Amino acid sequence: MLQRLRHAEIMRRVRLSGATSVRDLASQLGVSPSTIRRDLEVLDRDGTLRRVRGGALADADTDRPFAEVAAVDEQDKEAVAARAARLVGDGDVVLLDIGTTTMRLARRLRGRRVTVVTSSLAVLDALRADPVVELLLLGGMVRRPYHSLVGVLTEAALSQVVADRVFLGASGVRPDGQLVDTTLAEVPLKRAMIAAAGQVVLLVDRHKFPGTGALRVCGPEDIDVIVTNEGADETTLRSCAGAGAEVLLT
Repeated sequence: MLQRLRHAEIMRRVRLSGATSVRDLASQLGVSPSTIRRDLEVLDRDGTLRRVRGGALADADTDRPFAEVAAVDEQDKEAVAARAARLVGDGDVVLLDIGTTTMRLARRLRGRRVTVVTSSLAVLDALRADPVVELLLLGGMVRRPYHSLVGVLTEAALSQVVADRVFLGASGVRPDGQLVDTTLAEVPLKRAMIAAAGQVVLLVDRHKFPGTGALRVCGPEDIDVIVTNEGADETTLRSCAGAGAEVLLT
């Protein structure tokens, strides 16, 4: 079986079951366990599944199209993006993370004399035709479900960036203020963006307070400003504020 077809079949089986083992995949596809391990390593790097000891897990968000995610809680996301746009000054260099809220922020930066650095293809689409915004796209491997670029090339490019602030997305914020995410391929990039920016601004709608995620991005002490909606969990917000974050509610 061709590698491309084998990868597609592995993803189909992992999505159906939620998790599967190297031994089962090798038996079902008629290849050696070492071949399956190599396949899983490639798919893990691509971010299309999560490699674990002895097998793989489906990424919970892989099957959700970007447009479908963008349509959820639209008003809350739009309000957060509008408030965040007021934090950007003329001449600023801003890093925009992936996500549907940062895409909305990008639309609000059209016509502004700012420099936008991003790994988001959705941000690229929002700003590609704008003659005023200076747009820098980080290189890397295309992660189609998330409309993003990931991998070592993206991380290497971020090491050359010095931004005034980063606008960061996340899967959620835990009650103790820990910022978490569900996508293994994106976590190193979020950390690199934090390191590259003078100010860290978290953009998350109220439904992500508190939130869930298996992967820790950073602690509340690493966040300078949080922009979210009225109705976000008060206990979680107090944990963030207690660690020094300024909380802006829309």
